Amino acid sequence: MFEKILVANRGEIAVRVIRACKEMGVQTVAVFSTADAGSYHVQVADEAWCIGGPRPADSYLNMDAIITVAVESGATAIHPGYGFLSESAEFARKCRDCGVVFVGPSPEVIECMGDKDEARRTAKAAGVPIVEGSDLLSDADEAEREAKRIGFPLLIKARAGGGGRGIRKVESLEKVRSSFQEASSEASSAFGDGGCYMERFISPAHHVEVQILGDAHGNVVSLGERECSVQRRNQKLLEESPSPSITQAVREHMHRAARDLARSVNYLGVGTIEYLYSDSDETFAFMEMNTRLQVEHPVTEFVSGLDLVKWQLRVAAENELAFTQDDIHIRGHAIECRLNAETPDFLPSCGTVETLHIPGGPWVRFDTALYQGVTVPPYYDSMLGKLIVFAPTREECVRKARSALGEFVVEGISDNSELQLDILSNDAFISGMYHTNLMEHLYE
Repeated sequence: MFEKILVANRGEIAVRVIRACKEMGVQTVAVFSTADAGSYHVQVADEAWCIGGPRPADSYLNMDAIITVAVESGATAIHPGYGFLSESAEFARKCRDCGVVFVGPSPEVIECMGDKDEARRTAKAAGVPIVEGSDLLSDADEAEREAKRIGFPLLIKARAGGGGRGIRKVESLEKVRSSFQEASSEASSAFGDGGCYMERFISPAHHVEVQILGDAHGNVVSLGERECSVQRRNQKLLEESPSPSITQAVREHMHRAARDLARSVNYLGVGTIEYLYSDSDETFAFMEMNTRLQVEHPVTEFVSGLDLVKWQLRVAAENELAFTQDDIHIRGHAIECRLNAETPDFLPSCGTVETLHIPGGPWVRFDTALYQGVTVPPYYDSMLGKLIVFAPTREECVRKARSALGEFVVEGISDNSELQLDILSNDAFISGMYHTNLMEHLYE
């Protein structure tokens, strides 16, 4: 196992990784921007280094500064968390060239699966069902030709990045050219890559993802699935595990396909295979793979009983998995609510936390970097923390989530806890058969 690890991130995920390292007896190095000098992850790490100004490009995306700190501090591995550099093949390659272990898959696998167009081809070759679509589009003329072949509605999607950016839904041929140009421009600005492709738009549909874990010895296991259909503007708001919408036969097929795909690329570390699922005909299709730890990983930890961050570190250190697929038993139900700093009109909120009360009780977990008196800056993601609850049944879990949300108090900034309560009280959500259009109906 590593003696010292640098955590190349901020906020709750940096705190989460640092805590796992402490429990494993591993020293930690935090990096921070000038805006995060008073952040909690800086306080709990064994040492902390400032790497630049508040803009992500000057700090958390500054590859050379982060690797320089790793080398000078004696850290032999870098955990990237999620977001920022977590899916950067260039960063993973620079780490390898400098003799520092990147806690994640190889740069070659990141390139293959991070390029959504290439990932579709890889999935198809591995026998995984894919959504009907196109290869990479060269220009707007080709986009129009492919749109006629695929039919409407359809999605134009960026091959790089994530977070809902570079995606446009197109209802008619007249909108193809402008939508392609908008998606490509947004993707180029956000990810430095304007490449786009098309997929048939499936609706109503469920967004279901399978958690996988692979080691350097060829072992791959799946650790349950998550229902991620509660979304606004392609951004997840609430996740649960197991999925209430799929049958056991579909579940087994999804998991087997996910493991086959991971094995086909010699996957190392934790990763997520994302599917679209149609409950009308019980079919599913591959969307993409995230080659990193997911924001929603705690629900999988609750139902599987495994610490994903610790296993990330172990397999990065080339340890073999201590269990097989037959040893994985999913028990109970877990729900995660993402609590964001935003106004009721969904505008970002920032400021100083004047009062804070975090929910507690059996099987209630709140992952956060908040504390009373901390300033929430305007430069980064709006997530304040994640409320995760566990219970033996889904019905009990929903009640526990509502109860815990009722205890959450933060003053000084606005938050979306009331919206989360609305979701948990919605009839479609309670039924378990909601789709990715749930939020549209909720607003209505």
